[in-house]
Formats: sequence, structure tokens, C-alpha cells
Amino acid sequence: MGFSVAEVIVDVATYHVDRPFDYAVPQEWREIIEAGCRVKVPFGPRNVLGFIVGLKNETEVPPNKIKPIAQILDIEPVLTEEMLKMAKWLKNETICYEIDALQVMLPSALRAKYEKIAVLQVELAKLPQEVQTLFGKRQKANFKEFEKAELLPVLKELIASGCVTIENIVKQQGSVKEVRMVEITSDMQVLEKALESASRAAKQRQLIIWMQAHLGEIIAPHHLYEETGATATVLQGVIEKGAARFVQEEVYRDPFTKGVTRTQSLQLTQEQNVALQAISKSMDAADATTFLLRGVTGSGKTEVYLQAIQKVLDEGKEAIMLVPEISLTPQMTERFRSRFGELVAVMHSGLSVGEKYDEWRKIQQGKVSVVVGARSAIFAPFTNIGLIILDEEHESTYKQEDSPRYHARDVAIWRSQFYQCPVILGSATPALESFARAKKGVYTLLSLKQRAMNQAMPTVYVADMREELQNGNRSMFSEQLIEGIRLRLERREQMVLFLNRRGYSSFVLCRDCGTVVQCPNCDISLTYHRTQEKLKCHYCGYEEHVPQICPQCQSEHIRYFGTGTQKVEEEIYKLFPEARVLRMDVDTTKHKGAHEEILQAFGEGRADILLGTQMIAKGLDFPNITLVGVLSADTSLHLPDYRAAERTFQLLTQVSGRAGRHDKPGEVVIQTYTPEHYAIELSKMQDYEPFYEREMFLRRRSGYPPYYYVALVQVSHEDVMMAAEYAGRAADWLRANLSEKVAIIGPTTASISRLQNRYRYQCLIKYKIEPNLIPVLQRLLAMYRADWIKQGILMTVDLDPSTI
Repeated sequence: MGFSVAEVIVDVATYHVDRPFDYAVPQEWREIIEAGCRVKVPFGPRNVLGFIVGLKNETEVPPNKIKPIAQILDIEPVLTEEMLKMAKWLKNETICYEIDALQVMLPSALRAKYEKIAVLQVELAKLPQEVQTLFGKRQKANFKEFEKAELLPVLKELIASGCVTIENIVKQQGSVKEVRMVEITSDMQVLEKALESASRAAKQRQLIIWMQAHLGEIIAPHHLYEETGATATVLQGVIEKGAARFVQEEVYRDPFTKGVTRTQSLQLTQEQNVALQAISKSMDAADATTFLLRGVTGSGKTEVYLQAIQKVLDEGKEAIMLVPEISLTPQMTERFRSRFGELVAVMHSGLSVGEKYDEWRKIQQGKVSVVVGARSAIFAPFTNIGLIILDEEHESTYKQEDSPRYHARDVAIWRSQFYQCPVILGSATPALESFARAKKGVYTLLSLKQRAMNQAMPTVYVADMREELQNGNRSMFSEQLIEGIRLRLERREQMVLFLNRRGYSSFVLCRDCGTVVQCPNCDISLTYHRTQEKLKCHYCGYEEHVPQICPQCQSEHIRYFGTGTQKVEEEIYKLFPEARVLRMDVDTTKHKGAHEEILQAFGEGRADILLGTQMIAKGLDFPNITLVGVLSADTSLHLPDYRAAERTFQLLTQVSGRAGRHDKPGEVVIQTYTPEHYAIELSKMQDYEPFYEREMFLRRRSGYPPYYYVALVQVSHEDVMMAAEYAGRAADWLRANLSEKVAIIGPTTASISRLQNRYRYQCLIKYKIEPNLIPVLQRLLAMYRADWIKQGILMTVDLDPSTI
């Protein structure tokens, strides 16, 4: 006897329904239904998707009120018991709806789409002529067809009179990929009969004789043609005689574009060995220790990860390896596949819906033991995790910016406690919060201070661009960098040029009146893209043609300012026509597999210079790179963000670490207008501890993390006065309901005050210990959902904002 009542979270993201609802389980499904399955349930007037989060035999809902489940979508659960618990934790930790927490754990292929279908309830002849034409001979017609034919008013009347009803059909987005195969019969007598009947067809006889040696085998048609020389017609004739049949077989889509050669474990240095021993000890003790592995660039952190994972696999457990950028996934995946072969699955945003679905199924069905991927891979449906690793743990891409606003590091630590396994947070420049926790003993610090092959750290030069300008150098390259590029081109060595932005030129400005062309929907300047001669907004996607005259004063002196990757590429060709440049930015990596193609071409030596934005700063490891140039160190330094210095230091240290990683010595040139800034001075030394001490002193003085926690409440509306008024109400309400120890700053305008035509105001909550914070914020959101939402207000709460 199974369970008669299911607790279901329905796919309706509103405050009033953010709880489980009881549904009756029909008798025929009681034995097969499980928690974690998706179902279709009647909710109000329609059927919606739901997740079963619990099963029981008793309910307080009266028997005449409880509705039955309409349909089961999964025979096997798509969510494990651990994931259901994690969803409850996420709901509280990030203040989101439980349905959002459940959905984020699944690939988009398993998130349902609804399709409205009109179903005929009376004889077709009773309907108006135009509706009869639409239904034709069918009982059902798609709602969209009525929309197209502009028959919605007619449809409304038909529904009111009961002639037609509307059904919501839940559509599955991800489908199983199948291919046609040939299955040879396993019955020898059938083959002999077929051979007799093919007495006149020599080619068919030849094929049947070959089949007698391959009884019961399943083979792809093209392989069969290659091996036997038969054609499709011959095969069809043999199939008609019963010797074989066509079958559909499920195959996994392969997200890997090329094969790899197997590699063996490398000899560890003493530092690497000490780190690995500490991690292994934690595994053996089944202890959920969080390790912070701080290793200088090129110190061999990846090899420590690989050998730790090998130990996990030897014990029959599974491992999750997270990387911050999709662009790092190809190189990292290749290393992992060359070590662990087919045991590796990959998950990141560059895969198609179908590929993501297949990789997820491989994990769920236990066909792989290691997953490499970006942020969302932390939810991989493993059930016996032995190790979780976050590489470059300081990266802001580990934080999800929309609901549920989770940080992959927090989820990793929660899962490690569930499975009692270690977590490794690896970085050359850890987040200040992480290093502070390691200093306090919350995390266990492991250090790699030497490069793995004992190479020297690269020599770093800081070029003062103010002096360059005074000396009459108006180009975007300092004399030192030009000389460095010339030398490398002569020596046939490679270099990386890093630019802290994208687009051809950052903005268009009128030299007469100072007007900068702004986006009409967002308070931000439009970016100039040379290839299409267009101005684009990188926030809402708005674009327009470049104006010939100033829209304000009609002057013709309207010019492009700033430096973009396309402009740098042109400059390089002017100075060094013989240089081969590969550009890696948002524009050149739009199509699928582009990251991999560019990096492969560079690795094979088909270019001298790799020029790019953020995505080339981390993780790249090529033996021939001996020069790294940073063209605009200041761009990230002067942002209105308390983490600006920390992010600049991390970026410069990371990008410098791409040089001289093998036997050739490396050199780095950092171009800046503020060479005296401590973030730039200390990145020159690649010295983390002095930077940490200096930055912590400043954070303490101004009351920022890690000395304080911060939470951000943001309010937006299309009317600036409404946004300001409701942000003020939110701030006043928080001041009245939180303790006096909590500082509430604001409301003030957000750093981008208008986005997609909505004005944004925010309040910053700073606190050390405030047990009431989450309940109070939940009450504020309840108030907003009950009343403010009707006024067109949008409110978001972020308990760990990555930018303020």
C-alpha cells in the first residue's frame, strides 16, 4: 500500500502559494509515486506543473475538497531527498520562493512550458463557419491559431457558452535524442530462410551471410554499409525478408568537440604533497572541512585537484569541479577528460538545451563520476559526493544575480556538510572574506608559495601613461610595451594583451557641448561597435546608428572616446603589420564552441597575440606566452564599489600569472594613470598578504565586509517619484523593525539609476549580528507582495550583494 496524499509545491511564483498543497494520489499511482517527481495538478482553473516534496496518508483537507493529481511526469524522481532539503534551506537563506529553489536545480529542459489548447465540446456544425475552418477535422486547436486569425472575441463567447474549453498542456522542452540502428535477428533459421528466398539477389545473399556471423548485433546503418559494401536498397530488401529490423536507440549528444589523449598523474612538489595529504586526511575522516588553497599563479593547483579527485574516484564516490567562466571550461574539461576519460560530464551555459539535458541525465543515471562546470553545476544530481572544488573562488560569477540569489560557495559548503566531505576553495588571490575566515580558523589554509616547475614569477613593469603623454606618446601602447611586442615577434614567442572592457570605443562624445550619447531606457552611455557602425546598450540591448551631428547642439564635432578591443586590434596592425592577432571578446565568442576554437588556434601557434577582455585573464596555460600587457589597469579601479581595489588587484595578479608558466621567463607590462595606487603597486609584487592587510584596514575603518555583513533592498518603478517614495517607506519600516545596532543607509539611487526604463533606489543594511534580519525582510516582502506590487513597484532583496 503506497501513500494516498502528496504534498506538492506548484509552479506559481507568488507569496500566497509559497507552501506545499495536498493532493490525492489516484489508486493506480500509489505504488509508483515518489517524492522528487514532477506532476501536473489542477490549480484554480488550470493544470500546472508541480513538484512532490512529501508523501503521507493523512490530510486536514476535507475529502470533498481535495483534488487528485492529474498526471505524473516522472516515474523516477528528478530531485533527490537531499535536493528537497537544500531547496528549503535556499528558500530561507536567499529569501526566494521554494519553486524557484527547486527549478534552479534542474536543467532548463525539465522546466515545463505551457501551451493553451482549445478543445471542442459540441458538434462542429454548431460553430460559426470561420471557427469550423480553424478546427477542420480535429477535436483540438492551438490557442495561437485563434490569436493569428483574430478570433479571440469569438473564442471567448464559445467558452462562455460551453461549446469550447481551454486546456493547458505542459510541454517537455528537452527530448531524448534517438538514432536509427539496424538490429540483426538472433534466430539462425530466419536467416537461412532469408538466404533461400534471396537465391537470385547476389548482394542480398552476401549481406545475409555476413549477418550469420553477427547474430543479434545492433549496428549503425553507415557502419554496416562500410563493412559489407551493401547499399540502402540491399539492406531494405534483407529487412523485408525478416533478417533484420530498424530500431531507435537513445544516444547522448556529445558536447565535446575533440578527442583527448590520456595523461598520467605528475610528480608533486613538497608543497603540493602537503596540501594533498591534508585533503586526503579529511576525506578518510569523513569530515566536512573547508580548505582554502592559496597558491601563486602557476603553482599547480589543478594537479592537486586532479589527484584529490582520483582518490575520490578510487573510493567509488563523486566529485564536482566548478570554474568561474565558460571560457575556462574547455581547457579545464580537456585536462579532466585526459585524466579521467569518459567519467567526466560538463555543464555550462554554452551548451544547447539538449546537450545540458543529456549531461544532466548522465549524472543522474550514474554514468559519470566527475562534473566540470560553471555556477549551476553545483546542483549536479550526484548522491555520493566525496569532494567539491571551486577554482578561482574569489570570482563574482559564482554569485547568481536573480532569484534565487545564491552563492555557489555557500551551496558547496551546505552539500559538503550533508555528505560529510571536504570542499576546496582555490585561488591565487582569495576573496577577503575567505582569507579572513581562514585566518580565524573557520577554513583550513593550505599554501603553495612556489611555482610548480620552480620557474621565477614574471618580472612586472608599471608604465605611467601620464609620463608617456608628456613625452609625446599619444598611442595606446607605452614605449616599453611596443618594445616588448617587437622583441617577442622577432623571437616567435606569444603574448597576451588584456583590456578591461569590450566594444570598439566606450562612448561617443560631442567636443563642443560635452554631451555623451545615452541609452534612452537606462542611465548609461551607449557603447560604440565599429563593425556595424552602431551604438549599443550592454544592459537592455537598445541600439541606434552613430549620429553624424550632436543631438543637443547640432555640432559636427562628435567623436569616439575610450579604447575597445577592436580599436586595439587596428592599432596593433598599424604598428606591426606582420603580427597575427586573435581577438577574444563578447563579439567574437557569440557562436557555439568559439572559446574553444580561439584557444586551440592560439595553443597551436597560429597567432602571436591573444587580445581580449576579462575572459582571458584567468586559467590559461600556454608554454609560449612570455609577455602580458595590461592596457587599462584603471578601468576597474575607479568604479563606485567598495570591492574595486580588491577586484583590480585580483585581475592584475591573475592576468600577470599567464606569463612565463613553463621554461621561458615571463614579463608583464601594466599601463596605468595611477601607478601609485596600492592595488597596482602590490600586484606588481604578486604579494597577497600586504594587500590583504592594507585592504582590511580600510574595510574596518569604513565598516564594510568582512567586518560587517551587508544586505541590499532595491525598489524600482517607471515613475522616479514612486520609486523614491516606496524606497523611503521600506527604509523607515526597516529602521522601525530592526535593532539599533543595524545601520540602514539610504535610500539612494542605485549605481545605474535607471535600467530598462525603471528608476532604481536602494537601501543598504549593515549589521554584525542580527537574528531578526531574515524574518523582518520576509515580513517586508510580504507587505510588498500584498499591497505595493499593485502599484507597479518591484522590490528585490539580496543578502550578499556582489556589487552595491
